[in-house]
Amino acid sequence: MKVLRGVTWRYPLIALLAVAAVAVSTLRPQLVTAVTAAVKNPSATDLIKQDPPPTLFTDAEIAAIGKAADAQRTQADTLFAQWQKAHGTTRDDKAFTAWAAQQVPAPPSAKERTAELHQDQALAKARTAAGKKAATWLELHGKKDIWQLYLHDQRELIPTARGKTEKAELKAALKLAKTISDQLAAKDKQPAPFVLDPTLRPDKHITPGAKGPYSYPSRHATRSAAAVTFLSALSPHRAADYRWTQDEVLYSRLYMAGHVTSDLTAGTLLGDLIGDYELAVSGH
Repeated sequence: MKVLRGVTWRYPLIALLAVAAVAVSTLRPQLVTAVTAAVKNPSATDLIKQDPPPTLFTDAEIAAIGKAADAQRTQADTLFAQWQKAHGTTRDDKAFTAWAAQQVPAPPSAKERTAELHQDQALAKARTAAGKKAATWLELHGKKDIWQLYLHDQRELIPTARGKTEKAELKAALKLAKTISDQLAAKDKQPAPFVLDPTLRPDKHITPGAKGPYSYPSRHATRSAAAVTFLSALSPHRAADYRWTQDEVLYSRLYMAGHVTSDLTAGTLLGDLIGDYELAVSGH
């Protein structure tokens, strides 16, 4: 079993159950259901303990999308400096939402998007059972659970009151990431790769002539970048682990044709801006 980098399993009984859930695959659904039933409102920690990560993608596989994501960091910092110069560190989510949306590049042309689609098509031809399993896990837990688990791991080392505050701040960043990325997707109306080419995901059962779901910018990418920017500032020595996980999430979206590269880079830029904003208004 491959665990998330920087996360430790501190509870022997839960860890044992997690290993058993992986080793005894025929019993895994029953085990997960039983544990879920015992917890009315499972936390991100509970959810990942119930569903431990499979073997994820190799560093070589995720390197290219990771490099593309890293390029957004400097650009986001430069842009956010302009916002902060004009607005300071006062929270104004409404004004920031409008401003941040304007910083996201216009979607690529139809020709450019078609060219990007070829990468997804090539990956689809080389998919493996292990790759699908990894991508499915990352899609399920990559929006919120992973990042909340990482923060939980940090919180065990700091005073309770501060930990609760940082939990609320991360939640605010993730919520803002969803809000802005959803608004832009609805405005730009860029069909997901599996809509453009239904053979990429026959399990989606796309209706002929369907326009959506829309994928620019990627919600996974926006949330991941916001979380990584925020978490890295709180715990800089773990930043490399966070970026690695971010790259895993991004690659999974290409692998299963949820997005093309421009969806992910646009989402990453937006998420980096949101992370910078939450850090500034929270006083970090």
